[in-house]
Amino acid sequence: MPNPSHARPEPQHRLLDVLVCPLCGDSLGPADRALRCHRRHTFDVARHGYVSLLNGAKRPASADTAPMVQARAAFLRAGHYAPLARVLAGLVTTFCPSDSTVLDAGAGTGYYLAAVLDALPAAVGLGLDTSTYALRRAARAHIRAKAAAWDVWQPLPVRTHCVDLLLNVFAPRNGPEFQRVLRRSGTLLTVTPAPQHLGELRQHLGLLSVDPAKEARLQRTLDPYFRLDHAQALEYAVTLAAEDIDSLAGMGPTAHHVPRDELRRRTAPLKAPLQVTASFRVSVYRPR
Repeated sequence: MPNPSHARPEPQHRLLDVLVCPLCGDSLGPADRALRCHRRHTFDVARHGYVSLLNGAKRPASADTAPMVQARAAFLRAGHYAPLARVLAGLVTTFCPSDSTVLDAGAGTGYYLAAVLDALPAAVGLGLDTSTYALRRAARAHIRAKAAAWDVWQPLPVRTHCVDLLLNVFAPRNGPEFQRVLRRSGTLLTVTPAPQHLGELRQHLGLLSVDPAKEARLQRTLDPYFRLDHAQALEYAVTLAAEDIDSLAGMGPTAHHVPRDELRRRTAPLKAPLQVTASFRVSVYRPR
């Protein structure tokens, strides 16, 4: 008898089976560098590889800009958050089938999605984000990943109960939609910054602080839909070169509020190498 995972369709077709038309809920299929449903709603596939399901809708003001994405890619490429990626990869191998369907809600550049797919050798992944600049990278982050422009606060363009693992790293949480798309046996894996995260830089750079009540507030938003199965803290020291300090300042939400030139002016007096604290909470949830 053949292995069931070998009977699965190719990754691209598996992900097409996951997506639905955001306008009518119908199935989507390929059509001349686009995806189209039977009612002929059509969504272009950008030359960078992601599909524009927002279809011309105005993107939220919180979408990452090109400089923010460039800064984040440089910071991640330097390996400063590699310990977090390794923790996520290790966790998924303990509770996810190797041929899982993974949805990354708020995927950014696809860095963490790629780490998870590397750990699950037959899995496929779909990354959703509002930033076209991030999606250009996410679409090429892994051979078994695809990416689509979408606002995770809106009803997800994903079939009900078709996702094995929903990844949510430093991104908004849509509790009812996350529960709807996950299989009953599925898992929601979240990462949030702890209050002490990057504390050494906040005073110097005016970085937005982590609200100490944020985790409790987010937990309340998920509680009607998920039960907390496991949570763990991850904290370690990061040594930053001058260019890393600049990237870190420019990649987060503070960059929406403080001009890039002003951030560079603030980083200039800091002496590198500079040691800061990376501190996260990693949580595993099960659908109610």
